[in-house]
Amino acid sequence: MKKNGIVSLIHEYISRNTNMSILERTHLEIIHAVDQHGSLTAAADTLHVTQSALSHTVRKLEDQLGTAIWYREGRSLRPTQAGEYLLAVAQRLLPQLALAEERLRQFAQGERGALRIGMECHPCYQWLLKIVSPYLVAWPAVDVDVKQKFQFGGIGALFGYEIDLLVTPDPLHKRGLVFEPVFDYEQVLVVSRQHALSPARHVRPEQLTDETLITYPVSLDRLDIYTRFLTPAGITPKRHKPIETTDIMLQLVSSGRGVAALPRWLVEENAERFGVVPVRLGPQGVDKQIFLGYREADGDTDYLRAFVDMARAYRAATGSGVSTAAEQV
Repeated sequence: MKKNGIVSLIHEYISRNTNMSILERTHLEIIHAVDQHGSLTAAADTLHVTQSALSHTVRKLEDQLGTAIWYREGRSLRPTQAGEYLLAVAQRLLPQLALAEERLRQFAQGERGALRIGMECHPCYQWLLKIVSPYLVAWPAVDVDVKQKFQFGGIGALFGYEIDLLVTPDPLHKRGLVFEPVFDYEQVLVVSRQHALSPARHVRPEQLTDETLITYPVSLDRLDIYTRFLTPAGITPKRHKPIETTDIMLQLVSSGRGVAALPRWLVEENAERFGVVPVRLGPQGVDKQIFLGYREADGDTDYLRAFVDMARAYRAATGSGVSTAAEQV
């Protein structure tokens, strides 16, 4: 539901003082807003109601429940055990209710539905574009939205109904979720053409001890160049520099400011533009996969299934962009 719709519900609830069930959706909206903004005053401003009206609503709810929802600490509020429970309920139910209303709106307007895709992988966005483009043509009645805010937090977004598909190279298999491999690739070291390692067929971990290693800004335990290459050898680079954007990362590598680790296909697509080359990580290379994760209950949704099938078909048609050591020897 849009913010104006939520505000209207809260206004309607506060203005009518009739008997109704104890716990209403408006209560969950209020509890969520207070958690987000820290006080009743800030929550009231966000929900466009008066602070006194919101306080009255909360007091009445606490009277009906027979327990306090918050401890008052000056102007701030800290949830009680009951408040923590209600907040967890709000965080679980509000996204599902919003999704249900959005789907019903789409049905009413003749649309098929919406496919919300979460990205848990920085370079995966370039791969995703290759699937989204033909999908939009094949499914014109389905609205597609791509969310790139998830830094290895996509599992919670799936369970919380914030997204319908998760693109990730690191699936966490949980009950109720399904992960399907849809793309194979090789993780490689990226160096400039002028770098001493440029002609090498592969690099050894100890050769990076004097290098600045440029990576995406995620924890080291989620970076394959550490977990599968450097850390097992007991090696750390001279400096670790996190960079958010792939183009900036490649520009820094090109100018001799460091080396990076990226999928081989992405490096090869940008080799001429940036003057960089891929070098295999170790003689056997580091092979990876991209997975699409979704809720098991949604597995039969035709337009979601179609997206997964198109991704798998692209994998079969292109050979997935993987180039292993055995293929290159």
